[in-house]
Amino acid sequence: MIAALMLASGFWGYKLGHGSKAAVKEVSDRSQVDLSLMWRVWDMLDEKYLVKEDIKPQQMIWGAIRGMTASLNDPYTAFLPPQENKETKEELNGAFEGVGIQLGYKDDILSVVAPLSGMPAEAAGIKAGDYILHIKDEKKGIDVDTTDMSLPEAVEIIRGEEGTSVVLTIMHQGESQPREIAITRGTIVIKSVELEWLGEDKTVAEIRLTRFGGRTEAEWEEAVDEIVKKSDLKGIILDLRNNPGGYLQGAVRYAGEFLEKNQVVVKQVDGQGKIETYSVTDKGKLLTVPLVVLVNQGSASSSEILAGSLKDHQRAKLVGEKTFGKGTIQEALDLGEGAGLHVTTAKWLLPSGQWVNESQGIEPDVTVSLDDEQEGDEQLEKAMEVLLNK
Repeated sequence: MIAALMLASGFWGYKLGHGSKAAVKEVSDRSQVDLSLMWRVWDMLDEKYLVKEDIKPQQMIWGAIRGMTASLNDPYTAFLPPQENKETKEELNGAFEGVGIQLGYKDDILSVVAPLSGMPAEAAGIKAGDYILHIKDEKKGIDVDTTDMSLPEAVEIIRGEEGTSVVLTIMHQGESQPREIAITRGTIVIKSVELEWLGEDKTVAEIRLTRFGGRTEAEWEEAVDEIVKKSDLKGIILDLRNNPGGYLQGAVRYAGEFLEKNQVVVKQVDGQGKIETYSVTDKGKLLTVPLVVLVNQGSASSSEILAGSLKDHQRAKLVGEKTFGKGTIQEALDLGEGAGLHVTTAKWLLPSGQWVNESQGIEPDVTVSLDDEQEGDEQLEKAMEVLLNK
């Protein structure tokens, strides 16, 4: 049985090479495909390959399926063997061992979508938008460039046991020379919603929403219930910085906390051009509270849907930097025996009709770039100013 779950996340997929230009006979549908070539290659490898113990049929089948998905030239459509599928689910559910970064592709280069708050990668100086050029792990015997590396391969290499180290060669945006950053891995337990009270009189609520995962709903409800009890509440800052996305349904759900019933949150367009509209279905608890949303280049996918819908309906001002730009939707399919398939099934549009993808991130209403040389959080300070002057 195949089980499906929709994702709108910047995390999944393969980095694809361009392959050979050798002339081959193109076929238009699978009824014309001759699979005998694949089996001839298999037989030749069985017969001629030097290291016989490296011929592992299950690995070869998985490799063939990976090649099938790679031929689509879509970095977010990928086959996941059982271990990779297990790790992917663990990450969405919020607990695993590693360095604490979400990965994607920018300009066809392996990139950091967002470092997870309070995790080893952030502490070591990894930033949203960093290019990852090389990975080295002496204990694993790995010393490789990331060119043409698939996303699951990168995740597998960078992850590891708590206390072990990995060295990433990264290029910060705006810099001309790469640098090596050593990171000691830890246990990554991700709290997806955090509430903090700001201002001298603690009357502004900052909700930091760091992902849309399996634990988010209960944590969100707990935070909102605390906010509605505040009799002297002046406003809310919804912090979506470095939120790489996750479940599409979460974006619709949390937008509905601030938007009126029946307002459109996102439109989904499939390969046949069919449009499915997702609107607010329930009455939210924070419909009239003044609201500002913080975004940056680490805000991707579902967080872009949430921020963009609030902006389109003029429910909130956006403060910060242009978002990542990831505008496609994947279904996560369980194939049995532990394997999985993430396949791009649609693109999403904001209520305005804008397709937020690649260079077309969402522009904030108030642009504030963080300066590493200055102390404090200028973006948060500006959000407070915009909120209290509304």
